[in-house]
Amino acid sequence: MPGTSGSGEEGAADGVADGAAGGGADSGAPGALRRTLTFRDLLVYGLLFIAPMAPVGIFGTLQARSHGAVTAVYLVATLAMACTASSYAQMVRVAPRAGSVYAYARAGLGEGAGFVAGWMAMLDYLLIPAVAYLFSGIALHALVPAVHPWVWTALAVVVTTLLNLAGVRTAARVGFAVLAMEIVVLAVFVVSAVVVLVAHGAQRGWAAPLTGEGGFSVGAVLSAVSVAVLSYLGFDAIASFAEEAGGGADRVARALLTCLVVAGVLFAVQTYLAALLMPVSAAELAARPAEQGTAFYATVDSAVGGWLRDLVAVSKAVGAAFAALAGQAAAGRLLFAMARDRRLPGAMSKVDAASGAPRRALLGAAMVTLVAAVGAARRDDGLDQLSSIVNVGALTAFGLLHASVLGWFWIRGRRGDRRPGRSGAPGDGAGAPSLLWHAVVPLLGLAVVIAVVVEASATAQLVGGVWLVVGLVVLAVQYGGRARA
Repeated sequence: MPGTSGSGEEGAADGVADGAAGGGADSGAPGALRRTLTFRDLLVYGLLFIAPMAPVGIFGTLQARSHGAVTAVYLVATLAMACTASSYAQMVRVAPRAGSVYAYARAGLGEGAGFVAGWMAMLDYLLIPAVAYLFSGIALHALVPAVHPWVWTALAVVVTTLLNLAGVRTAARVGFAVLAMEIVVLAVFVVSAVVVLVAHGAQRGWAAPLTGEGGFSVGAVLSAVSVAVLSYLGFDAIASFAEEAGGGADRVARALLTCLVVAGVLFAVQTYLAALLMPVSAAELAARPAEQGTAFYATVDSAVGGWLRDLVAVSKAVGAAFAALAGQAAAGRLLFAMARDRRLPGAMSKVDAASGAPRRALLGAAMVTLVAAVGAARRDDGLDQLSSIVNVGALTAFGLLHASVLGWFWIRGRRGDRRPGRSGAPGDGAGAPSLLWHAVVPLLGLAVVIAVVVEASATAQLVGGVWLVVGLVVLAVQYGGRARA
C-alpha cells in the first residue's frame, strides 16, 4: 500500500487549504472532478439512497418496540440525526472535498483518524449497496420465479454501474425519474389511507402513533429510535459529491439538511397513517415477531387492497436497485479521495476525461459489491447476514465526524492550524467557535451513535471490530513504510 506525503498534521491541513482543488477540471488527471450537480441533483442522490419508503421494512419492528408510538420514534430519530446532519454541514464548509467523512476527520483530527474514518465508511458504502441489490434481486425473483435471485442481483449491479460510469449527471437524471416514481407510489398510499380513514375511521385513537397504546414509554421509544436511525443511513452520501456540486460547500450543506427534513416528514406521515390502519395492536405484533417484517404490507392489504400492496412491493424492488446506484456512486468518490491522498492504490484516483467520473474507483466499488451481493444471493440466509453487519461502519464514521467538529473548532483552531482565507461565516472554520453548533450538537450526536452501536447485533459489532483492526494494521504498515522512506 502506498505511503502518504507530508506529516499527518500538515497533510490534513493542506487538504483543507486545497479545498475544492481540481473541482472543475475535465481531464483524466487525479483530482479532476466536474462541478455539474445542481441542488436538485444532490437532493435526489440523498433521497434515492435513503428511499422515501424506507420505514416499510421495519415498521412492524418499530411499532412493537415502541408500544405503538412509531411516529414519535421517527420524530425523535429525525432530531437525533439532525445532529449528524449539522456536523456534516459544519465540516463540508471546512473541507469541501470528495470523500465525505474521510476528508473531515483528516482535517479535524489528522491523517490517521481520517484514514480510520474512511476505512470504516468504506464498509458501509460497499455493503449497503450490496444489501439493496440483493433486496431488489429477491423482489424481482418473486415476480419472475424462473430467474434465480443471484441473476437479478447481478443484472441490477451491471445496469446501475453502467449508469454511474456514464457520468454523475446521467445517473442523477435517471435517479430523479426513479425517485419520482417512488414518491408517486407513496402519494397513492397517503391518499388511499386518508380515504379509508375518512370513510371507516381509525383502528385506534388518532394520537396513538404519537403517544403509544396504553401510555407513552420513554424507554420503549428510545429503544426503537436506535433501530429507526438506520433508516436515515445514506443521506450523508450527498457530502461525497462536494467537488461536483455547482455552488460549492454551501449548496451541499443545504442539501444535506433539506434531505434529512424531507425524509423525516415522509417517514412520519407514512408511519402515522399505517399505524392508524394496522388491524392488530402493538402488543399482538410484539407477540408475533415473524409477522413484524411484513406488517406494513399486511396493513395496506387489509385496509386498501392487494393492488396497493403489490404496487408498494414493486416500487421497493426498483427503488432498492437505484438506492444502490447512489450508494455505489458515493463509494466510488470515497475510494477516489483516499487514492488521491495515496491511502489506496493511486490508479483509483484517475477521472475519465469523457464522462468526468472516477471510472476505476467506481469499477472497484462495483466489483466488491457484486461479489458480496451475488455471494449472499446464493445463500438462504444471505440477506440476514449482510443486513446484520452493514451499519457499524457508518456509525463509527459518524462518531469520528462529530469528533472532527470538536477537533477542528476547539483544538486545531485554537492552535492556529486553521488556514487563511476563510470568510468568518458560521461553520466555515474561522472566527470564534459556537458552543451550540460546535460542542453541544456534536456531543449529542456522538451520544446517539454510541447508543446505537451498543444496540447493534453481536455479529455487526464483531465484523465492525475486525474491519477496524484490519484498517489499523494497514495504517501501521503505511506509517512504517513512510518512516523507512
